[in-house]
Amino acid sequence: MDQQRQTNASPLLFSIPVSRWSDEIATSMTPAELLLYRSNLLGRDLTVTNFGGGNTSAKLTETDPLTKEPVTVLWVKGSGGDLGSMKMDGFSTLYQNKLLNLEQRYRGVKFEDEMVDYLPHCTFNLNSRAPSIDTPLHSLLPFPHIDHVHPDAIIALAASSGGRAATAAIWGGKIGWLPWKRPGYDLGLCLRNYVAANPGCEGILLAGHGMICWADSAKACYEHTIKLIADAARYLNEYLARSEAFDGQAIDPLDPETRAAKAAKLMPTLRGLMTGNCAKIGHFSDDAETLEFVCSKDFARLAMIGTSCPDHFLRTKIAPLTLDPTKLADERYLMQAICDYRNGYAAYYKRCAGPSDPAMRDANPVVILIPGIGRMTFATDKTTARIASEFYGNTINVMRGAQAIGNYISLDEQEAFNIEYWALEEAKLRRMQQPKPLVGKIALITGGAGGIGAATATRLMADGACVMLVDCDANALAEVHERFSKQFGKDVVHSTLCNVTDELQVQAAFNACVLKFGGLDILVANAGIASSAPIEDTTVVLWRKNYDVLAEGYFLTARAAFSIMKANKGGTIVFIGSKNGVAAATNASAYASAKAATLHLARCLALEGAPFSIRVNTVNPDAVIKGSKIWDSDWRKERASAHGIDAGKELEEHYRNRSMLKLDVLPKDIAEAVYFFASDMSAKSTGNMINVDAGNAQAFVR
Repeated sequence: MDQQRQTNASPLLFSIPVSRWSDEIATSMTPAELLLYRSNLLGRDLTVTNFGGGNTSAKLTETDPLTKEPVTVLWVKGSGGDLGSMKMDGFSTLYQNKLLNLEQRYRGVKFEDEMVDYLPHCTFNLNSRAPSIDTPLHSLLPFPHIDHVHPDAIIALAASSGGRAATAAIWGGKIGWLPWKRPGYDLGLCLRNYVAANPGCEGILLAGHGMICWADSAKACYEHTIKLIADAARYLNEYLARSEAFDGQAIDPLDPETRAAKAAKLMPTLRGLMTGNCAKIGHFSDDAETLEFVCSKDFARLAMIGTSCPDHFLRTKIAPLTLDPTKLADERYLMQAICDYRNGYAAYYKRCAGPSDPAMRDANPVVILIPGIGRMTFATDKTTARIASEFYGNTINVMRGAQAIGNYISLDEQEAFNIEYWALEEAKLRRMQQPKPLVGKIALITGGAGGIGAATATRLMADGACVMLVDCDANALAEVHERFSKQFGKDVVHSTLCNVTDELQVQAAFNACVLKFGGLDILVANAGIASSAPIEDTTVVLWRKNYDVLAEGYFLTARAAFSIMKANKGGTIVFIGSKNGVAAATNASAYASAKAATLHLARCLALEGAPFSIRVNTVNPDAVIKGSKIWDSDWRKERASAHGIDAGKELEEHYRNRSMLKLDVLPKDIAEAVYFFASDMSAKSTGNMINVDAGNAQAFVR
């Protein structure tokens, strides 16, 4: 193959990793810092390892805090960490001599799990980081630096009937091969014994699992790992270039716009059909790898074989749900398909579970594949859904490579179950923090770049919701989006430009929300304008502008939300009204009457939505001056003029003193009221309104 094809990333070939090591950066680092540097380099390169996958170690000389004598300490990536993003506190540190002495306590494969309980007794320097199940692999091998990774090119060898022969052909005996064995102490012993029996071995490929290799320095170990992956990728690419992947294409993928439209229509329905205590967040992908696979002749057969590597199926379940693209409009078909999947998963659990195994977990599918359209994943939060999608993308790459040199093979069902329901994995799940109240909820906020919109987004995301910010101010929207991405993470916030008076833009914004998150649970209709003028000076243009945004805009967004929420089996809509929708205002007839129309629209929609578990409520602010884009406009001068006062500090003082409680009303105060209506705290409230105005008798609604 030509050099350009070998080194450039291709969706249909394995990427060839290259060394990213910098001697200039590494020269001043301590041995522990070099381990972290090496780990981060490996973890940030997706041609090398997956999120949360793989582990690294170094045996370093430290000073014992009690004896002050030099001791050998194993630094190894701790349980649950991610190589790419970990810091120094992500490593477990353990006395190497104590780890080696644990062999005296080993009672055999049936007692594997008790060896993990001994690991904390080997802790060096009171390090609280929980050791990984792979710690024995690193302690029992007699090498100072060790990498254990799961790159696609390596797993393709490990999951192929031709993998062992390919390993011999690529490395000529320098890289060994071990049949599948579950991670743990016995695997560590097998690795040690293999190395002792095969002097000169430079690494071992673990069937169905990954690769472990070693060297005498941090740099040499990193570059050795990179070279081995590159060797495997080049070998597989030569085979892939000779034949069609997955036995060739069976159907053509739909065009991008049609794929997106069908996914936006389908995802809320699928989400609504999934049972459980927590709503799901979705992720959609129609990348080239996915489309090549789902449109191939061998798609159905390979998909049902399931995933092979433990790192994969722990996040994707053992197999995906596949759907018939000709029946996507038939909700009964979709309901039956998900029901059949859940029943199949329950049967798998029943076949494999023993009396001491954990209770069956969520039986809903994680991965859903649709020929011509792509891949959808659903999980309790967006990050987990995205990572599951990426892992199934890895599975597709593995299948492609494995088929190129033989037949793709998966783990035995019982072995897969033993990994999925491993007591150690269950313990890891129990250590996780309890989810926040709005985890699994999806919100769309119009006027999301303004004071009230941004404060509301902050409040919802702080309790776990995913948020789509919608605004017509591109610069403000970009600034708020960037700020929230840094504060809450890129996964949970997205944004799209939209003028709520434009029907097509509104529909596009809601479709974008569904494609990003899988549905919609909360609509906060907040986009607004304000104008003040005596009735004689109120032009038809000004009148219509108020009604376009404050009445028709709310109608268009609510209408778009209704169809999604029906498919979701429920939702909540919160209108940001105004005190002036209840209490008349001088020189503001267009604004106040449009807000009054909004209030009545909410009541009408509460009637329509109730049979579908859609609640509609209103929050009425008053004089939210600080942080408001509306009050930075002519509205400030106009309202000051209407009251005969100065537009500066005198205006704020006027509104504060006019209130019964003599308090300023801030955007965060409105956000708290929105949160009440958006959360389960108001589960039995619809058609209601809350005034957040510091007290105004004119606005009393009863």
